[in-house]
Amino acid sequence: MAPIDRCLASMARLSLTQFSQVARPSATSIPRFLAPALLQRRRASVVRIKKTVKKRPLPKDFKRHNLEKTQFPRFSLCEAMRILRAVEVGQPPASIKYEIHVNLKTSRNGPVIKNSIRLPHPVQSDWQIAVVCPEGSDIATAATAAGAVAVGEEALFEAIRKEEIEFDRLICHESSEKALNKAGLGKILGPKGLMPSKRMKTIVTDVAKSIRDSAGAADFRERQGVIHMAIGQLGYTPDQLKANVQALLKKVKSDCSDISEESSKEVHEVILSSTHGPALSLSGKFRDEDDEVAPEALSHVM
Repeated sequence: MAPIDRCLASMARLSLTQFSQVARPSATSIPRFLAPALLQRRRASVVRIKKTVKKRPLPKDFKRHNLEKTQFPRFSLCEAMRILRAVEVGQPPASIKYEIHVNLKTSRNGPVIKNSIRLPHPVQSDWQIAVVCPEGSDIATAATAAGAVAVGEEALFEAIRKEEIEFDRLICHESSEKALNKAGLGKILGPKGLMPSKRMKTIVTDVAKSIRDSAGAADFRERQGVIHMAIGQLGYTPDQLKANVQALLKKVKSDCSDISEESSKEVHEVILSSTHGPALSLSGKFRDEDDEVAPEALSHVM
């Protein structure tokens, strides 16, 4: 008879063999809700709610400060010229210009002012003018005699397409208006402010007269409620600068009155500066009583 320990060992080996032959269910066949907690470990998804910030709507009109309540000083024309001339000491007077900024009380979406003016004392008198007119015609001959640097249609259009623009102003005769529109030069001439239009009085019937009137003329346009342009050279006398400022303001006020009542415009502030100088708000006076410098002291060449 075999010992009892050998019998127990053989029975243990038999039970292990039978247990190993039993098919175990795979992990994938186990339903997820019966799987151990270790197999169900997942990261919670974080949902971030973006806070939408409402943008404040822009005001209907451009913001303008109350000049009576502001603490910024305002200067007479002679005092402003004295300060700007002191800043520009050492600079060539012919290359330095007085610049004027006219702030308007106007709406953002209203019509803008765009025009040209011939100042009593032109800032730039050497305009290079080109004329769009039929080539070889009497109009082209008259334009050349009046001082036009380039005349014609197709040859002039081709030079503009190549951006060989060697003129400061472009005038179009009314007989060539269709040819100009057909050429499609608005993308080139528009950003430079050279595209002829009837509103700017650059599409004319008398080319020679327009060239004579354009000599010394200056264009101005309202941008963001402000009109900016050169108003004089540094060597101008106070009387010359005063005449130019008055002529411009008269023209701007006239254009403001021509606009419909739905979009009212009016002059709010006039600021004078120079090429490298600060911006000085003008008080509307030629000279204050307490000014230390007389107009005669600003009349000499720098």
